[in-house]
Amino acid sequence: MKTWPALAIHFTSGGSEPEGEARDLLLAALDEAHATAIQELDDRWVAFFATAADRDQAAAVLPGPVPAVVRTEVVDVPDDDWARRSQRNLTPIRVGRFLVTPPWAVGAEPGAGPAGERTITIVIQPSMGFGTGHHATTRLCLDLLQRIDVAGKTVMDVGTGSGVLALAAHALGARTVVAVDDDSDAIESARENLALNCVAEGIDLRLGDFRGMSQPDAGWDVVTANLTGGLLIRGAEVLAAAVAPGGTLVVSGVTLDEEAGVVAAFAPRLTPVARVAEDEWVGSVLR
Repeated sequence: MKTWPALAIHFTSGGSEPEGEARDLLLAALDEAHATAIQELDDRWVAFFATAADRDQAAAVLPGPVPAVVRTEVVDVPDDDWARRSQRNLTPIRVGRFLVTPPWAVGAEPGAGPAGERTITIVIQPSMGFGTGHHATTRLCLDLLQRIDVAGKTVMDVGTGSGVLALAAHALGARTVVAVDDDSDAIESARENLALNCVAEGIDLRLGDFRGMSQPDAGWDVVTANLTGGLLIRGAEVLAAAVAPGGTLVVSGVTLDEEAGVVAAFAPRLTPVARVAEDEWVGSVLR
């Protein structure tokens, strides 16, 4: 049975989770250590990682920068245990026209969408390492995709994870979508979600580094990249080159503190034209 490297983070103050600056410090430390998911329980957080090395890096850093953290505990969590807990905790979320839902909650409607517009339902099977649509950065990308013209366009989704953004672009009428990830588990997760959404064609899943993938001669009309601020800065030149002249790049995974650096990294070729924010996270459209 597959297990996920995880770090149980226990707090002071009678088990209460950190707030304000302490919460921001903890989230920043976990982001820097490449946590893929965080489960917020009543008395602790459990942070999950793609590799044991990333988990051990986080264990070495904490509780140092975060006063609220009293101790950490290295654990390995069975993937089916995550699925069981998710069935209890995850509910559908709405982002504009999109309704992102786990399979067991299809039909549960959390409020109406925009007046006069058809709801687009995307079914995502929870998996420890990949987004379900519940994280702010995914919501920001889903919001921004609805603000641009995707119909009839070529789209590349970099770091596709669960495939939720690729499915969203496909649902918005993209002519073709290539969803790329260098993690084989991500590609399997995305393949499962394509089947759950009855998508048999129109989305091409590719395992590997997007920088080595073939692309249209003129580049992609739309590129989505929900990564991290650091990855976006380091990959800015290659990502910008993948966008066709007049095309669009949608990015998220960026904190407020990282925003200026990310915009500057793309400035030689791309200009921000839209921005949305939620809590400490920012999503942007660049052209």
